Amino acid sequence: MKTNFSLLFYLKKPKNYTDGTVPIYLRITVNGKRAETTTARSCDPLQWSSKTGRLKGTKESARTFNAYLDQLQAMVYAAHQSLTEQKTTITADRLKNKLTGKTENIRMILDVFREHNRQVSTLVGTDFAKGTLERYQTSLKHTADFIKWKYNVNDIDIRDIDHDFVISYDFYLRSVRKCGNNSAVKYLKNFKKIVRICIASGWLKSDPFINYKAKVKVVDRVFLNNEELKRMAVKEFVTERLGQIRDIFLFSCFTGLAYADVYKLRGAEVIAGPDGEKWINTKRQKTAIPTRVPLLPPAVAILNKYSDSPVCEHSGKAFPVSTNQKMNAYLKEIADICGIPKKLTFHIARHTFATTVTLSNGVPIESVSKMLGHTNIKTTQHYAKILDLKVGQDMSKIRQLY
Repeated sequence: MKTNFSLLFYLKKPKNYTDGTVPIYLRITVNGKRAETTTARSCDPLQWSSKTGRLKGTKESARTFNAYLDQLQAMVYAAHQSLTEQKTTITADRLKNKLTGKTENIRMILDVFREHNRQVSTLVGTDFAKGTLERYQTSLKHTADFIKWKYNVNDIDIRDIDHDFVISYDFYLRSVRKCGNNSAVKYLKNFKKIVRICIASGWLKSDPFINYKAKVKVVDRVFLNNEELKRMAVKEFVTERLGQIRDIFLFSCFTGLAYADVYKLRGAEVIAGPDGEKWINTKRQKTAIPTRVPLLPPAVAILNKYSDSPVCEHSGKAFPVSTNQKMNAYLKEIADICGIPKKLTFHIARHTFATTVTLSNGVPIESVSKMLGHTNIKTTQHYAKILDLKVGQDMSKIRQLY
């Protein structure tokens, strides 16, 4: 990487100086940032030339003195050449440390990232979900590819992470990797956690994200309306597998459970609620937040349908759930068969519960938020949409007053 590099020998008079010799210092400047060190020499200010940075005169003592300064200068240039060949980012402090022989405790950003991922991997199943580890592993790969793309090195010193690094990384994700806005912001959010670790550990002095502003754009979430729910519920499928996928998807539509929560749901987690009806009492896989959902009649009917399934009896689980990838593949087929012109994924069931099943039928958003296992109403607002029909129903009450 190119650097603007300069050296200067100068006299540094101590405070309350009156007369006598003055120590000579060497100032190294790289890209506007300075580092200073003593030359272990001093001289009479009257003998010093600030223009040349050397002693005046041609006497043997002056030539010997200046030769020493020339040697120091040559050592700095040699250090510069060595760092360049090592493809190490050149800073004033590094040149100074190279000159003085001070050993640097260098920490590389990808090493810190890998150690973070190793710890996450160890805690998968307790503090982290498997998907969280996969996201950090993908983010690590993107970070390594970016460093190679921009700096042509395999890793970079933590201290070289600055605002330009962050902005360039953002550009790389959007242009080279072709990431959308929300994906780019999320990858940088993952990387920002690694930066925070470095700051907290004292390895990085300033936050390179301090002037980086990027926001996740609100995506218009898809959900099923009542007519589409009924159409899917009454459809007869040729294969048993499609019928099972449909049932499990509808169960999530009427309970708001995410795929991971339906997958791990056990029959023992269906209990009698305070109203005497059946409730689900479980914890969310993603956040470990308790979730309690009263079961609607369609959900109870689906639950009873699989209560005597051999697979469920053997595993203790409520449903014979396939992998998320298979579920989503079958849901696309189910949508085509049912004539639903929407790209169905299992997560759409959660949005359907929040919008069509609960909020549109007058359930307060605070109750919806609690059933979804959210800790923040803002998160629930991403799932639940207030439809024009609901607005019309609410305003009709006011219309009677006017």
